[in-house]
Amino acid sequence: MRNIQTRNFKADEDALNALLSKAKTEQRSDDALSVSIRLAALAIHARKQEMSAAEIIELLDKEAERFENQAQELH
Repeated sequence: MRNIQTRNFKADEDALNALLSKAKTEQRSDDALSVSIRLAALAIHARKQEMSAAEIIELLDKEAERFENQAQELH
């Protein structure tokens, strides 16, 4: 049999909300940086490959689909 302890914590609701808000802001910042880095990499790739506008559009469509699939996996 397992020994299970239950602990009650009294937390300041304002402090918890501030912590949660900060975590959300940091996550958004990290997400924006990730997208920015990915778009820069795609631009470098397109430039090196001397891709046409149609090829770049196709590349962006595939990338958008990848982001959409990733978002659906998180839900």
